Amino acid sequence: MPLMKKQYDFDTYIDRLGSDCEKYETLTDVFGTDRVIPLWVADMDFPTADFIVEAMNRRMQHPIFGYTFRPASYFEAICGWVKRRGGWEIDPSWVAFSPGVVAGVTFGMLGCTRPGDGVVIQPPVYHPFGNTIRANGRVVLNNPLVQDPETGTYRIDFEDLERKLSQAKAFILCNPHNPTGRVFTRDELLRMGELCRKYDVTIISDEIHSDFIFRPNEHLHIASLNEDLANRTITLIAPSKTFNTAGFSTAVAIIPNPERRAAYQAEVERIHIGNGNIFGSLALRTAYAQGDEWLEQLLGYLRGNVDFVYDFLTTHLPSVRCYKPEATFLMWLDFRSWGMTQEELNRFLVHEAGLGLGDGSIYGVEGTGFERLNVGTSRSVLERALNQLLAAVRKRGL
Repeated sequence: MPLMKKQYDFDTYIDRLGSDCEKYETLTDVFGTDRVIPLWVADMDFPTADFIVEAMNRRMQHPIFGYTFRPASYFEAICGWVKRRGGWEIDPSWVAFSPGVVAGVTFGMLGCTRPGDGVVIQPPVYHPFGNTIRANGRVVLNNPLVQDPETGTYRIDFEDLERKLSQAKAFILCNPHNPTGRVFTRDELLRMGELCRKYDVTIISDEIHSDFIFRPNEHLHIASLNEDLANRTITLIAPSKTFNTAGFSTAVAIIPNPERRAAYQAEVERIHIGNGNIFGSLALRTAYAQGDEWLEQLLGYLRGNVDFVYDFLTTHLPSVRCYKPEATFLMWLDFRSWGMTQEELNRFLVHEAGLGLGDGSIYGVEGTGFERLNVGTSRSVLERALNQLLAAVRKRGL
């Protein structure tokens, strides 16, 4: 008789107050009040998988926390995970460290560009990209995604992308795309890659949400598609979103090209940040070695949350447009039919609906009128949040 699979609990609400949790304990600083349901930071409210916690506890039994190195099992876990989950066979020598994906994006950018060089991004997109480009003296070149007015889905403006890449040295690709939830297809990736080849542009691919793919969609690592793309791409992944271990500050850069890898590593060493930490390394290799079944169950729960939000809004609040993301645990909600300014929308959501969502305008002007909703929480929290929104809308007469 086959062994029964362990069932993981994603439905029980966990009080995170008192854990120095940014998502819950900085509400007054962010929203001006702590009387909101926090659905903003891309930080799930589910407990970290028990096998990761157990590995941490075992390590805690040793009384010394000195300098450590990354053993072979660390690289084996990464290579195994990427092959199992993404179908890409990588060499351990391609793997480099970063304390986080945005830090890795920055190291990659600094290694392949100089001050004044152009770097392409695709808004509405994760706002730290633009911030780090500007903070390091590079020039932001926006290639806005185009939203289909009928379906709400986003596509790439390839004519504009070519114009921007002709002026650029680097392209920060976000795939799956945050906040729109797009998973770019093979044809889209190959077409973007061909333009980068034409203009000799380095691709820095943020793939931190690549584990959160909803079938029948399929994530393809752009670097896995052909030799040229492998040689010009810096791929960034991390267990932090997938396994709720962001506090361990451990991410991975996969860089097949030795010259690009050396340039990346030089930036890491220039500020002497390559050591990482004991628990980050252990959490990563434990998650990637043992986490497949946990992730499959998580994806099922998240898909249920997406369906719940979509069905609630389309049934009770059709004026708030949304579509089901192809990936991520984030939903991109369109409030533009309400005719409010972004400031008015934010004020209504916070002070009348009691919701702390992600202000869409921080992702670029293309996000004006939108809000990002994190569904990585228990279903009961989402039910309460949407009912509060519905009650506030009815009270206002919207």
